[in-house]
Amino acid sequence: MKKLMLGNEAFARGLYEAGCRVVSSYPGTPSTEITEEAAKYDEMYAEWAPNEKVAMETALGASIAGARSFCGMKHVGLNVAADPLYTASYTGVNGGLVIAVADDQGMHSSQNEQDSRHHAIASKVPMLEPSDSAEVKEFVKTAFEISEDFDTPVIVRMSTRVAHSQSIVDLEDRANDGLKEYVKNPQKYVMMPAYARGKHVFVEERTNKLVEYAESSSLNRTEISETAEFGVITNGAAYQFAKEALGDKASYLKLGMVNPMPVELIRNFAAKYEKIYIIEELDGIIEQHCRNIGVTNVQGKEIFGCIGEIQQSVIAEKLLGEKKEFVALEDNIPVRPPVMCAGCPHRGMYYALKKLGITVSGDIGCYTLGACAPLDALDTTICMGASISGLHGFNKARGAEAEHKSVAVIGDSTFMHSGITGLVNIAYNASNSTVIILDNSITGMTGHQQNPTTGKNLKGDPAAAVNLEELCRAVGIKRVVVVDPYNLAECEAALKEELAADEPSVIISRRPCALLKYVKHNAPLKVNSDKCVGCKMCMKLGCPAISMRDGKAVIDHTQCVGCGICQELCKIGAIG
Repeated sequence: MKKLMLGNEAFARGLYEAGCRVVSSYPGTPSTEITEEAAKYDEMYAEWAPNEKVAMETALGASIAGARSFCGMKHVGLNVAADPLYTASYTGVNGGLVIAVADDQGMHSSQNEQDSRHHAIASKVPMLEPSDSAEVKEFVKTAFEISEDFDTPVIVRMSTRVAHSQSIVDLEDRANDGLKEYVKNPQKYVMMPAYARGKHVFVEERTNKLVEYAESSSLNRTEISETAEFGVITNGAAYQFAKEALGDKASYLKLGMVNPMPVELIRNFAAKYEKIYIIEELDGIIEQHCRNIGVTNVQGKEIFGCIGEIQQSVIAEKLLGEKKEFVALEDNIPVRPPVMCAGCPHRGMYYALKKLGITVSGDIGCYTLGACAPLDALDTTICMGASISGLHGFNKARGAEAEHKSVAVIGDSTFMHSGITGLVNIAYNASNSTVIILDNSITGMTGHQQNPTTGKNLKGDPAAAVNLEELCRAVGIKRVVVVDPYNLAECEAALKEELAADEPSVIISRRPCALLKYVKHNAPLKVNSDKCVGCKMCMKLGCPAISMRDGKAVIDHTQCVGCGICQELCKIGAIG
């Protein structure tokens, strides 16, 4: 049976067919759908973990127990999970352990452009990289085989284009998912120095065996064209772009195993052509490997650079001197920057913060969009959880001058991911800092996934719900207040009161995401054009439902959810 599948959907199908039993992940675009799709197969246990480190440790525990297991994340999530990953390379596995990391070339939804191949190289773990959905499914199944044959975790590197594009996939039956026997073995799994020293030797020997495997594995393949003018070595989505741009004017060595890479296979391919072009997105890892093994007739990063995606038109122009448009659009499409949705519960709090001139240490989530005009509310955004720790450092550095006019903002899911320890640090080290938890009752940025505060698990079944107020008090915060962000006066009063206090405090800004299906909205608001004087006070909210027409404010009834914030701002009563 054949089916058209997204790359992420095909990944989940590969997990199913390979006999995977345990799935633990943290949502992160562009990897999220892998775990959401995996949860649809009842044969696999699937969960959202509080963060990627916990997810990987859970998957490793399941592997040690004898089950084939999986955890998924985006590229920055692998930073969080690096601690268990690097040691899991030493312990190896029992049941196969496959890890998905989705890189985001072009930074479509990420705070940096990171090449996860570096993690594979540094941790000395094999990494596979598919180029389409069909390969995704097959590579996942092969990854489990490699994991068990070579006693190692295996990373499958996805990208935004492969994860979110579609191609035909052959569906097959599920493999036997029986548990392997678990045998107590401290020398394998207890990584204290006396045992770890021997395991490092094992890792180096394993790498040599994997290089031999890479030489003849079908994961790496050559495509020779009789009309080729030069050779191309490529991988992942770049392979698809190169094929579309160059066709049979080039021969190709497609590397599906990007760590460790073969040696003789590359040397033999490169010897066939005077010129070899390396087409790889982000860093020049293949190119450097070629130079390290004595292949010097290569060019890559000096042509294509190390920033963003490598488009077909760029490849054609750089290598063939041809200017082509591979995606033709009849009309110019205006840029549409992302904005917080109409009725977003974060908007009211951000308006109050800007009005009071408060310095805001931001975090990762849809509320990061508060940095955009006209709110311009954020001063920093670094990584998950950094808002709280960053505020603590900021206030310790600048003292009283900052303490009473600076806050941190963090979402409920991000707080559970990596904000709790920062709040513990504030309480433990007596930091006079105010933290705002923007509780919209869901993980909004990645598409409404449940989290430990929502009372539901990945499948939507009832689950234990963390009480944020009690948690904050439990770590030592005495001042905890809850406000409704649709009430501007309440938000402003709470900010003034908590910032004036000489002790740590938490403000929980609580209202569910306006896009949640169960949320009941008020009727759309209207502007009385006879009363409107065109003062544009309502425009300061940055609500996409509000615009100006002929000098008067206009509200789009198809977007407005009747939150009433603009009504609070309109002092002449023109909105109702």
